[in-house]
Formats: sequence, C-alpha cells, structure tokens
Amino acid sequence: MDLHQLYVFTKVVEHKSFSKAADDVFLSQSTVSSHIQGLEKTLGLRLFDRVGRESILTQNGERLYGWSRKLLLLKDQALLDIKQGTMELRGMIRMAASSVPGQFMIPKMVKQYREKYPEVIFHINQSSSKNVAEKVLNGSVDFGILGEKYEDDKLHYIPLLKEKLVLITSNQVELPDTVNIEDIVHYPFVMRSSDSGTNAILEKFLKKNKISKKQLNIVAYIEDGQSLIQFVIQDFGFSIISEIAARGYAGKNMLKMYDINGFSEERYFYLVYNRNKTQSLLSKLFIDGASDLI
Repeated sequence: MDLHQLYVFTKVVEHKSFSKAADDVFLSQSTVSSHIQGLEKTLGLRLFDRVGRESILTQNGERLYGWSRKLLLLKDQALLDIKQGTMELRGMIRMAASSVPGQFMIPKMVKQYREKYPEVIFHINQSSSKNVAEKVLNGSVDFGILGEKYEDDKLHYIPLLKEKLVLITSNQVELPDTVNIEDIVHYPFVMRSSDSGTNAILEKFLKKNKISKKQLNIVAYIEDGQSLIQFVIQDFGFSIISEIAARGYAGKNMLKMYDINGFSEERYFYLVYNRNKTQSLLSKLFIDGASDLI
C-alpha cells in the first residue's frame, strides 16, 4: 500500500468530500479519485459506496481508516527519529484562536515553537470561540485555542491556562477596588459578541445573580477585543473582559481594572482538536507540547 494514497484516503474520509479533500492536499479532484481507485484496486475492496453524488464509507473503508491513522502516525514518528538533528522539519500549521488567546497567548507560543522548528509557517485565523470550535470540527484548521468549551464527541480539550474576568473602566471613573454587579448595571456597557467565551461566562454569572442581560445598559456590541478596550479607554462605557487582556493596559495606566464581588468563577483557555482528523507531525508536536509553550 502507498502511504500517500492512505493519506489522501484519510482526508476524503474526514472531509466527507473528494473536492474538499483535494483542496486540503493541493491536488486536483481527478487525482484524488485516481488515488482512491488505485487503493481499492490494490486491496481488491470497495472503500466507498457511490450513492448519487454522495460517497459513503463502507465497513471495509472504516477499518482501513483506523489502520491508516496508525500507519501515518508511525511514519511521522519514524521520520522524526531519523531526521532529528540532521534535517529541518518544514510545513504549515493551520490554527484558529479566539480573541484573547490570539492577542496574548499565541504570539508567545508560536515564537517558542519556531525557535525549535524555524522552517514551520503558521496560518492563524482569529474569530469567536464558537467559530473556532466550528473550524476545528469541519477540519479547516488543525486545532484551535479558545476560552469556552462546546461539547461534541469529536472534540478533545486540553486545558492550558486558568484566569478570571474583571471589570474595566476609563481613568475618569472612580469606583471601590471591589464592586458589586448590582451597583454598576445602570452604567453604559460595551459588550463582546454573543459567540465569545467571555460573554458566555458573563451570562452564566448574571443568571446566577438573577440579573437579566436586559437590565444592563448595553450601548454597543463589538466583535474585536482590542477595539472594545479602546472604547472603554475613551470613556464610552464599562466592560467585563479577560484579566489577561486587561492587565497590560491597567499596568500602563491606560484604564482601571476592578474585581467584581462574588465573581469568583475562573475559566480555562483550552487547546481543542478533532479526534477524527489526521494530524500532521508538525501539528502533533505543537499539540503535545502546547502546555510548555505558554
């Protein structure tokens, strides 16, 4: 069996599409089809049932997929053992990150990783936590880093860093060091989008304190975290954001940061990957060593 044919086969299975697999491995759809046909001829088995425009994995195809993943991983491990110290590992890692990890964690992690593997190129997409999970599920990225769990049997989460949320205001505002949520609901608030991990945790806290989101004086919803902070600095409104994001600005006296009384909930930032996606050696090395890159 040709290992490259097995690699192409795993991509067809994971994308459930010959055309999407072709885009992923930078081949034409006809070449992908040729690889699958060659594999079927070598094995003397049908791997997909063609039903109309759909290609459905057969029982033999399911068995081969399991073995293919093991064989491809073994090949990568062998190459790493042989090449380490003699050749540079080259390739691309595609990752997605939510706002806070994208701004305050990923730059350091990528720098640390490239010190060891300088020939690796990163393609990084920044979006909401929900979109990050969706990209990991549909296979358009190798893995993601986000601040909220979205349960799905295909997703595996690795906790990386624990933190909490804090209230931020402009320097023109004077509040006690610790504030009660009930005392600030009437102030104007700038909020992240509903798909953000920050917003999901805030909504849980409000519900716990029997406060409806409608009771907040929300003056704007903003997708980008850095833009939101600029609005707060300009005294447009208060916001509740990641302590990691707020700390740097507060340390430079650009805004004020406050603890919220009773808001003891801490959250993790997670690395998430799709259990059913065949990871490249480069991606697997990043995933396995992610905790040491923080």
